[in-house]
Amino acid sequence: MIARQLKTCTRCVMDTTDPAIVFDANGVCNHCLEFDTVTRTHWFPGEEGAQRWRTIADQVREDGRGKEYDCILGLSGGVDSSYLALKVREWGLRPLVVHVDAGWNSELAVGNIEKIVKHCGFDLHTHVVDWEEMRDLHLAYLRAGVANQDVPQDHAFFANLYHFATSNGVRTVLSGGNIATEAIFPKAWHGAAMDAINLKAIHHRYGERSLRQYRTVSFFEYYIWYPLVKKMRAVRPLNYMPFNKEIAISELEQACGWRSYGRKHGESLFTKLFQNYYLPIKFGYDKRKPHLSSLIVSGQMTRDDALLKLAEPLYDAEELEIDIAYFCKKLRISRVQFEEFIAAPGHHHTEFPTWDGQYRRLKQAQRFIERFTGRRVNVYS
Repeated sequence: MIARQLKTCTRCVMDTTDPAIVFDANGVCNHCLEFDTVTRTHWFPGEEGAQRWRTIADQVREDGRGKEYDCILGLSGGVDSSYLALKVREWGLRPLVVHVDAGWNSELAVGNIEKIVKHCGFDLHTHVVDWEEMRDLHLAYLRAGVANQDVPQDHAFFANLYHFATSNGVRTVLSGGNIATEAIFPKAWHGAAMDAINLKAIHHRYGERSLRQYRTVSFFEYYIWYPLVKKMRAVRPLNYMPFNKEIAISELEQACGWRSYGRKHGESLFTKLFQNYYLPIKFGYDKRKPHLSSLIVSGQMTRDDALLKLAEPLYDAEELEIDIAYFCKKLRISRVQFEEFIAAPGHHHTEFPTWDGQYRRLKQAQRFIERFTGRRVNVYS
């Protein structure tokens, strides 16, 4: 990255490492303004949210009547999904808990998953992704030099959740994703993890073996088949309650001995190195900035405290060497190859085919239907 003077938002800590960021006359960025005008309207941390969630939960129970499970709960072992599991138990729902093992689980994550499932008394299905195919995808993405290196893991996670939902006749997938800690996300940094066209294009260019076991979700399946034909929906229950990360960690520790990772997404050894080394070194992207900015706009952290957090090093030098060595050994590459991947010119995911054109046409059709019928259609949003 070429060193340059950064301009930082006066309200959050997002800055011009996001090439699409803009500021108003007061120096407040577009992310904060979008939170105030758009995102906040989908966030219900008060009594209204509790009422909305009761209605949704009743529908989940009704849809699952007579079935072994009434929902699918994706569990990574991270704070968000683990805390959601506790709440699902309180609500009396009957989830099939699905964990997708993409080969990078830390020992702590494995232990946390076991503790949560045992405490809640849930059935757990662990899908282990074919490692040779996952390795080939990882190497393809490294050769492509794109920023969104976590797509192979993320796509596998959600594709398998949808698969297990349909194979078990379940219509609701519960996700730990939430506005309180993830409201701000610079779109210029990454593409959509569910874009199978982009994933397959990168793999076709740089992969070395066929993906026979790796499940993908097509554009038609994601936007038409699952929501309209199978009547499935992905729900984020944490958006209907006052979700606070520190309080959630405390409750998890007290409930079942769950242990903190010390950093966001520390449950995945790949994501840890990707977010705290690959992105900052190769692209200048510090994922702490959108995360901390989300906490600022949701009222969980002050800007001054966020700036202090950003002043802390991303990695302990000794820990970094251990993680790089493990990463290279796992992918069967040399340290020289690893450094070459880091030093090679970066590329944007849009240099490869995407499903963006199909999405724009679908949104045009959505707007036409809304004008014609006079009714709001939000299944695609």
